[in-house]
Amino acid sequence: MTHHDFSALHAAMRAQVDQQFLPGVSTSLLHGRDVVDRFCYGFADREAGTALREDHIFRVFSNTKLVTSCAVMLLLEDGRIKLDDPIEAYIPELGGLQVLRPGATRIDDTEPAKSSITIRHLMTHTSGLSYGIFDPGTLQFAAYNQRGVANRTQPLADMMTALVGLPLSFQPGTQWEYSVATDVLARLVEIVCGKSFGEVLRHRIFEPLGMVDTDFWVPEAKRERLCAPYMGVELTDPTKPGLVRADDKPYPGAYTSKMPRESGGGGLVSTLGDTVRLLQSLIPGGPTFARGRDPRAHVAKPVAGRPVRSISQCASDGRPRLRARFFGRDRSGDRQSGRSPRRGRLGWAGGNDLVDQPAHRHRRGADDATLVRLRQSLRHRVQAAGLSGTGVLIAHMRDNRADRRSTLAVAPGSLDALR
Repeated sequence: MTHHDFSALHAAMRAQVDQQFLPGVSTSLLHGRDVVDRFCYGFADREAGTALREDHIFRVFSNTKLVTSCAVMLLLEDGRIKLDDPIEAYIPELGGLQVLRPGATRIDDTEPAKSSITIRHLMTHTSGLSYGIFDPGTLQFAAYNQRGVANRTQPLADMMTALVGLPLSFQPGTQWEYSVATDVLARLVEIVCGKSFGEVLRHRIFEPLGMVDTDFWVPEAKRERLCAPYMGVELTDPTKPGLVRADDKPYPGAYTSKMPRESGGGGLVSTLGDTVRLLQSLIPGGPTFARGRDPRAHVAKPVAGRPVRSISQCASDGRPRLRARFFGRDRSGDRQSGRSPRRGRLGWAGGNDLVDQPAHRHRRGADDATLVRLRQSLRHRVQAAGLSGTGVLIAHMRDNRADRRSTLAVAPGSLDALR
């Protein structure tokens, strides 16, 4: 792939900036572990005219979930946890939960949970927890906000206390909903390790990989490299071009000082280079901070007698059903039993989007369709809910013949939808 012409990809990324959908975009394309293309275009600060560089620091929001999941898998490899452990064995506050009855119109219209939330449920967003961000007007949105579940001035331990008494949206393991589950996992890491979440990440992941710019805040010495945040000019229409500076998002002074909460679901800042180093460590064929085992082997487990190969849930009739909420939108649709998502489809995985394309399609004449999907994915994911620019979008392109994957890490702009 080193001789391939990536000018079409670069043109597609430039268009997002030139049409004012993104303030800037930087990409790194990997074939296996090898970086075969780098591209940087646009601005880190439009008003100051600061051109975007590869060392600029982004708010990576939900891509923090990837790092948190790696930390949990390290504990699994250490033999300190099991995926089917009930979370209440570590966090007693999350035991004896209630579940909203179907069609409930009051937050207290509940029934007892039939089973405990497990670590596996938290890892796969099937715990029944919610977010209180992407579903305004619902019972859970009101309850989570009244309790201050997302209050960044409180540590993770206090977040667990805030969840006490809040019902689950569904019985654990039966459905899928994007939620605070990854923050619960961050608290799990703290409890098992006896250290703050940030300390564990630095010791086990950031320092071994040389991720020197990844943290929960940006110190003064690095502040000039922090990208300015922007949002779409029309909050209700992410397809409308135009950007508005949003220095007070997600809250005034965000990431410029240490906060009590080190959010495992959306608290990190990072650079494109640091993200590439993390991705390289997860690709077979070289050094890694883990022991080299495929983490997917730990997570796969049948649902209703069928193998789980994607983010799915089991509907009431036993058929796998996708209910993937991303950036305030709700995508629902049946999946044929036991089959993986159709190649070429874009899927939301909590901050890490997958674009699976057979490598033989990446020839002249076939590239356009791939770039259209990437372009549409970028536009809708970074502008939905009116917020422009995301931390990192990760796309994988599989070569079935060579059993290799190409990875595109994209770091456009500096703000996604609050998570």
